[in-house]
Amino acid sequence: MTNSIASRIADFLSNFPPFSLLEKVQLELIAGEVKVMYFEQGQTIFARDESVHHYFYIVQKGAVDLQKVNENEEAETIDKCDEGDVFGLRPLFAKENYQINAITDEESVIYAIPLTIFKPYAISNPAVGNFLMESFASNTRNPYSNEHKGKLVSDEEDISLKKEALFELQPIPIVKKMVTVSPETSIQKSAILMSRRKVGSVIVVEHQKPVGIVTDVDLRELVATGKLPIDNPIRDVMNSPVICYSKNLTIAQAQLTMMKHNINHICITKDGTPNTKVKGIVSEHDIIVSQGNNPAVLMKAINRASSTKKLKRIRNKIMILLNGYMKSNIPLAHISNIIFELNDATIKRTIQRCIDKMDSPLPAKFAWMSLGSQGRKEQLLHTDQDNALVFEDVPAEKLEETRAYFLKLATKVTKRLNIIGYEFCPAEMMARNQKYCLSETEWKDQFSTWVTTSGSDEILLCQIFFDFDIAYGEIKLTNAISDHVFDILNGNRNFLNRLAAQALRNPSPLGFFRQFLVEQDGEKKDLFDIKKRGIMPLTDAARLLILEHRVKNISNTSERFEKLAQLEPNNKDIYQACAYSSRALIKFRTKQGLKHKDNGRFINLEDLGKEDKIKLKRCFKTIKEIQELIKVRFEAAYYL
Repeated sequence: MTNSIASRIADFLSNFPPFSLLEKVQLELIAGEVKVMYFEQGQTIFARDESVHHYFYIVQKGAVDLQKVNENEEAETIDKCDEGDVFGLRPLFAKENYQINAITDEESVIYAIPLTIFKPYAISNPAVGNFLMESFASNTRNPYSNEHKGKLVSDEEDISLKKEALFELQPIPIVKKMVTVSPETSIQKSAILMSRRKVGSVIVVEHQKPVGIVTDVDLRELVATGKLPIDNPIRDVMNSPVICYSKNLTIAQAQLTMMKHNINHICITKDGTPNTKVKGIVSEHDIIVSQGNNPAVLMKAINRASSTKKLKRIRNKIMILLNGYMKSNIPLAHISNIIFELNDATIKRTIQRCIDKMDSPLPAKFAWMSLGSQGRKEQLLHTDQDNALVFEDVPAEKLEETRAYFLKLATKVTKRLNIIGYEFCPAEMMARNQKYCLSETEWKDQFSTWVTTSGSDEILLCQIFFDFDIAYGEIKLTNAISDHVFDILNGNRNFLNRLAAQALRNPSPLGFFRQFLVEQDGEKKDLFDIKKRGIMPLTDAARLLILEHRVKNISNTSERFEKLAQLEPNNKDIYQACAYSSRALIKFRTKQGLKHKDNGRFINLEDLGKEDKIKLKRCFKTIKEIQELIKVRFEAAYYL
């Protein structure tokens, strides 16, 4: 007779990793041994220093706080577990007592998974074991601080490095089409193979495992000098044992290894030892070539570029650099800073070259403003260019003539940026549009109009202009506009309420049954819009709240939330959660964009595993929470 309770437990577990990684029969066996536990709010499941249990746990319903006790013996919540989250994994990996508290945040139903039943599957199934190890490690980190737990991004740890040094953390380029020979192959035949394949080394293998390596230097010093005849076996000149690494070798590790062992080649094997199959080879030459993607080298190349085509090639190298950083799990804050500086330098160089090509000198001082994601230092992929131009006030009779000059300049700049890879804005929100090529006074008047008399459509249109950053020119002009904006915002609650209404236009991207809300029609039907439904709600909320506090010169979304956490300690947890979610969603979009070679905005959910979906849902919880805060604080419902 079927155990209906066990069947329901198995159905539930099958939706969440690591249980979703198991076979149905295995899952049913585990479900039959699961202990169902009920806890009221505030009850302790386990406490710090308590002996480990014979179970680990998964939340079936409710929520559990994981708390770390600080030096002052104060409990601090480092994570919140909800439906489908696994916790209490210490017994699987260590015999020591628990290091944290697990206390129910609300009335909860918890499934206790017996270790004796589950552990064999964790050992025999690498995917299950890896998931549990990552989850166990992540429970020691706070997802709402600078040392974020590894949920969607597992690398938000503070790394104090110069921007140039991040190059060293990229994965080394591996040559997979290497030449291999047996130890009995003649030196002459080996040299002929090297010449035909145009490589500088051969790997000597037995049963596909490396036993030695011979380079062109060895042939020059031992054979060309006459010390050994060319018909001798290659084993007579090979270097052994071979220095091996796995494919995750970084440039820094490769350089240090080569210096330590006085070699210029490293063999790549399956497990990083000479005891497994050869997978590739790395040479000192490969490292030198790869330095073309060093940000310092790229910056110099940008500043020296003499054509738009060269800037386009450099932009392609920037994308290679970005891909390397993402694969190496460099923290997003560092990645964003570097890519912003390279993008900014590209824009500056393009503007300067266009100015040099103008028929006459500049008629007035001006500033080029980057808007949107570039203005927020969040533009990583190839996305639309959003920009505007402000020029200093000139006599009325010179105004249109001056504007015409800068419109011509802006047309040249935007055209070249498009060639480089920054697509034209579909809404023509660019400096070549006369609506966004204005004098200082005109810009002040425009912002005054937006703030004092705009309807919903105008508010939606103007939001992007509150995220500008100067890319080129006279900073006094943009500072004057910024000062004016904050002056007119002072006491203008009506505008903030309207801005709040816009921030609530895109609600939490999960439906009633926690399903993703996808596009219902059009070209993107059934795809999930991570920009509109995930990133923009957080961006809009951060902009609104930072404007309410009248804080200048912070345009980055996560930095805005971190600042808000300082300004409002009572809301610190939610703001830091939003800062984390903002970085996590941008990184997820970037990875999707690099994978599919597009802007990463629209995602086919069928391509995502259950684990990724769960991680995304955790980020989306913060959207609902911050929007609830906005609803309470602002009279937004009146304008919806």
